[in-house]
Amino acid sequence: MFRGELVPCFEIPARTEYVLDELRRRGLGTIASAQEVPLPVLERVHTPRYLQFLSTAWDEWIALDPKNAERDALPSYWPIRTFRSDVLPASFPARMGLFSFDAGSPITAGTWTAARQGAACAVAGVRELLQGERAAFALTRPPGHHAGADFFGGYCFLNNAAIAAQALRDGGVERVAILDIDYHHGNGTQAIFYERPDVFFASVHGDPHTEYPYYLGYADEHGAGAGEGFNLNLPLPRGTDYTRWRDALSHALEAISRFGAQALVVSLGLDTFEADPVSGFALRSDDYLRVGEAFSAARLPTLFVFEGGYAVAEVGVNAANVLQGFEHAAR
Repeated sequence: MFRGELVPCFEIPARTEYVLDELRRRGLGTIASAQEVPLPVLERVHTPRYLQFLSTAWDEWIALDPKNAERDALPSYWPIRTFRSDVLPASFPARMGLFSFDAGSPITAGTWTAARQGAACAVAGVRELLQGERAAFALTRPPGHHAGADFFGGYCFLNNAAIAAQALRDGGVERVAILDIDYHHGNGTQAIFYERPDVFFASVHGDPHTEYPYYLGYADEHGAGAGEGFNLNLPLPRGTDYTRWRDALSHALEAISRFGAQALVVSLGLDTFEADPVSGFALRSDDYLRVGEAFSAARLPTLFVFEGGYAVAEVGVNAANVLQGFEHAAR
């Protein structure tokens, strides 16, 4: 649902297919599948009642009316200010609104399976890092960084980057950094770690004054409580080119270095590309080679987690350029 009408989703299967084809063409890395992630791993980040909802949502939608099998489920109601969110309604539409923050993220057949497999890829990448690999790439869809502990939105249902960061912590890494370079602020990731000092979150993104998700991602959000000082937002205006964007990236990487991070999770959004249909930065394909080099220069075990990027024909080249730049600089 976009501005009053049903439109095709920008988040489509071809996104990952183009990336996978380009990785194979260049012979970048070893391609592997992930085993299913245990539910307790997801519960380290997401609340049990939210996971229960996601796991049964499609079946409940069909149970309301068998004809629903022919259409996606979208929320219609939300418990905004002064409404209660602690009580779990019996009504499926009410629960759908309770656990969502926009009307642009349909639940359909396979949503839960796909989201859970994406989380499994992120955890498998963490396992590779803990076993000594320098880098891994979780090529997943749907993306994850807009999903909070108990809500979905922005095409995101499980927060793969947050699940990965928590898995690194549970694997013995004391200080983990997440750097989100998607055009849209990773509001879910920020919210999950906002009061924690052990996971540093930094984001370079479009200014939320004008860009989705609008209600989070401002520069004055520094963390709270024990997490004060461990959140860095670097919002930039529409039209930002690579030179200015690179300076913000360098600022974020310097902050991560000062934090003393021992591992890095990159929310790899490629909707910063100049031809992206839903974004407003002006990076070119060759720029992503330099982006990969910058991440490699941080000299940290690095997990790249695929996020946005909707210029479908170019997303494969852009993703592969990041990984190729990282690999060449690491030699």
